[in-house]
Amino acid sequence: MEYYLWIKWFHVISMVAWFAVLFYMPRLFVYHMENVENADFIKVLKVMERKIYYAIGVPAFWATLLSGVAMIALNPGLFQSGGWLHAKLLFAAILIGYFFSMGHYRKKLLNDSCTKSGKFFRYYNEAPTILLLLIVAMVIVKPF
Repeated sequence: MEYYLWIKWFHVISMVAWFAVLFYMPRLFVYHMENVENADFIKVLKVMERKIYYAIGVPAFWATLLSGVAMIALNPGLFQSGGWLHAKLLFAAILIGYFFSMGHYRKKLLNDSCTKSGKFFRYYNEAPTILLLLIVAMVIVKPF
């Protein structure tokens, strides 16, 4: 438990970096789909999408996941403090699925085979905001 608060600190910092990617990537997808006729702009977006996903998103995802697992391993009693942690983990699992779906769409956009519209990605962009609100509510308010 000596390092628990440092791990928690690292978890929050990692989560902030991961959410930067979760918020920004879908916005790039909107620009991508709404500017398909501008080949030079699309080239730039493809580079940005790759770098953001792999240079920031993947490391931040793993740092968030591993620090979260470390906190639970160090304090398994958290599972006994009500259902808030179970709910948080459910929402986090959905968020992980969302993150990997971004990777899927990034590859489709890279290959120019994405059939989704800019409007689809505008709605798609709202999911991490909703999940963030739910996750933070579980941790701070602990409604269960």
